[in-house]
Amino acid sequence: MESLINSVISSIGFIKPEISISIGLVLIVLIDLIFPKKKFLLPIASILFFAATSYFVVEQFSMNNFAFGKENSLGMISTDSFGAYFKIIVIVASLIIIAFSVASKELIASSDRLGEYYTLIFGMILGMFFMISASDLVLIYVSVELLSLSSYVLSGFTKNSLRNSEASLKYLIYGGVSSGIMLFGISLIYGLTGSTNLYQINSLIQMAQFNSLTFLLAGVLVFVGIGFKISIAPFHFWTPDVYEGAPISITAFLSVASKAAGFALLIRFIKITFIQSVDQQGYWHLVYLIDWKSFLILLSILTMTLGNFSALWQDNLKRMLAYSSIAHAGYILLGVAVLSNEGIAAVLIYFAIYAFMNLGAFLVVMLIANKIGSENIDEYRGLGYANPFLGVSLGIFLVSLTGLPPTAGFIAKLYLFIALVDAKMIVVAIIALLNTVVSLYYYIRVLKNMFLVQPEIHPQTWKCSAANVIFVVFLLIPVLVLGIYFTPLIDLAKTSVKLLGF
Repeated sequence: MESLINSVISSIGFIKPEISISIGLVLIVLIDLIFPKKKFLLPIASILFFAATSYFVVEQFSMNNFAFGKENSLGMISTDSFGAYFKIIVIVASLIIIAFSVASKELIASSDRLGEYYTLIFGMILGMFFMISASDLVLIYVSVELLSLSSYVLSGFTKNSLRNSEASLKYLIYGGVSSGIMLFGISLIYGLTGSTNLYQINSLIQMAQFNSLTFLLAGVLVFVGIGFKISIAPFHFWTPDVYEGAPISITAFLSVASKAAGFALLIRFIKITFIQSVDQQGYWHLVYLIDWKSFLILLSILTMTLGNFSALWQDNLKRMLAYSSIAHAGYILLGVAVLSNEGIAAVLIYFAIYAFMNLGAFLVVMLIANKIGSENIDEYRGLGYANPFLGVSLGIFLVSLTGLPPTAGFIAKLYLFIALVDAKMIVVAIIALLNTVVSLYYYIRVLKNMFLVQPEIHPQTWKCSAANVIFVVFLLIPVLVLGIYFTPLIDLAKTSVKLLGF
């Protein structure tokens, strides 16, 4: 008993970020109860807790430990630089979302319930943090559910909107089904191996013979739950409706932070559970119970193609960005499909850049919707002249999402294609390149409406507040700078991959 207590106490030091977020969640509730009319305290308190949490996350870049395991050897939680990298992305996205929320007219209309809003944001972040670090199937399921339950409510937060309620209901139904499927897969793996720890499962499947068909089914079922979180085809059906109906701040948060946590979980699940060895070039050799390479390549091609071609026909910009997000999930999945350290480094680079360019695009869409009351692309006619700053900013973000130089989006796709070519996946790289060409069409369509199509009524010029201008510039700077000077990001990504799992 004493050794168990000592193990728990020593493990607490490895979950400081999660503890910080938990304390923040409780204090947000208390602040809202004690000062019900001082809602401005909520974003301030949130930012302070994110700053404190980021300090603890940075500490984890130098760690490679397990927490809550027998003699601290095989724990439920892995604390390493890989997890710290993704947690930093979640924190940065969360800070930006807090600023989103302050500027959102949708949330101002529901100001009496902002305490619930910020509490649920913290609930989502706590679920994401545990997802990123989880190395046990039980913790994986619990963390996915914690994230899901918070996001279901936030998707339908603005109750006065019919499409908002519809989005929340669809998200709940699809999420419940995917969670049930995932839980069934977990039960099959436990039934086959007698363990829920990914490291122990890895040892067992290398030493003993298992029914490959049953294990294939179990692995695919677990993948369904993860695939739902990262919006890959054919588990993407919820994404367009939820992204269109949810408040823009939550849409942006789901498109970046939730997706990042899901990919971190997928990478950790595949590598830790099925790894057999890593060669000198950094390529993974997996236990051949599931052909992960072929499976991931097939899904990534399906996802990017479906996302890009579906986006061609969208008139609502939020819905178009939803399909764009699905397509980007397909690109990122290709990095995982390489099954190498270089491929995972490309994924890390892609996510860091994707966070800024995607959040920037959603921010501009929100600011325009605040003014014109619409997200319809046809309503953007002449907007580049009515507000040149927002028009040009949105153009830069969309060009970066396409992957054109000299923006950071080009660097993200460049390293992804380098990983594919080095792995001799030339045909797959060509398919991804052709999909990028398709995406150019629907991004350019928005720019055409803003700058080249003459509106029926001459648009009146209007300006953003100084705070919103600064906020947009804050997101523009990394999109432009990382397109030219990106060495520190590359070095950080490659260092983070080296400490992954083994």
